Amino acid sequence: MKGPLFYSKILLFGEYGIIKDSKGLSIPYSFYNGALKKDENPSEAALKSNQSLKQFANHIQSIDDSIVRFDIDRLIEDVNSGMYFDSSIPQGYGVGSSGALVAAIYDKYAFDKITVLENLTREKLLKLKSIFSAMESFFHGKSSGLDPLNSYLSIPILINSQDNIEATGIPAQQSEGKGAVFLIDSGIIGETAPMVSLFMENMKQEGFRSMLKNQFIKHTDACVDDFLNGDIKSLFRNTKQLSKVVLNHFKPMIPQQFHELWKKGIDTNDYYLKLCGSGGGGYILGFTEDIQKAKQALSDYKLEVVYNF
Repeated sequence: MKGPLFYSKILLFGEYGIIKDSKGLSIPYSFYNGALKKDENPSEAALKSNQSLKQFANHIQSIDDSIVRFDIDRLIEDVNSGMYFDSSIPQGYGVGSSGALVAAIYDKYAFDKITVLENLTREKLLKLKSIFSAMESFFHGKSSGLDPLNSYLSIPILINSQDNIEATGIPAQQSEGKGAVFLIDSGIIGETAPMVSLFMENMKQEGFRSMLKNQFIKHTDACVDDFLNGDIKSLFRNTKQLSKVVLNHFKPMIPQQFHELWKKGIDTNDYYLKLCGSGGGGYILGFTEDIQKAKQALSDYKLEVVYNF
């Protein structure tokens, strides 16, 4: 038995800002994916996944019926007979490993589910987001529900504010384009919960709040608009500013050995780095107007190109 595939996601813009109503833009990333599966002779990893699915199934039972109803009996039966989540999505890398699992469970076991084939009104998107938020809180303590939403629908999601989201189209990729969005593997597993609580702690300071509003959110919103409108010149201007703000004010979220590299990109304009998800490890997101230049400048690292301009 193997279920449908659910993809990883990349939040291009909006990390941390969307907690405070900045815009955000999240796109599916099909390079990594996962599916529910059963095997005759399960591997060590499959057994481990099955164990955590048992705990997740308990969490699912505790979700209020007024939010969403599940076929719990069938879920428990499948988990007890060895079902696991077979996934190539790296965990703790900011590309939505738990989101894909949440999407797969909803798809298979939810009653009255909203499907991608329907007319996805804002109400339906917000309903899905709140369902996914309740489900994914098992993994992160608090979840916006956006990762599973992206994985479930497999289309780009534009976040205008917390209660205003829409499916969106993004400019078609230019396979010959020199500009690119890419990922760098930091080699460190990041943990979302401690990073988010550090952010919430910082939010108690007036200075940090005003920086978030007047710099971080301002440039994030501009980047989203530039990207969707295909205004590449302005996009790189704003991405550079965003990269600077993150280096100055979100240092703890950037792994120590990347501080110099981050600054070098801003100084040379060969590339600009930003957080991918909550930071603290996992992937780092990069933007460049010339992918060959970026590859030379970052020759010690393996770059994964996500999108070409």
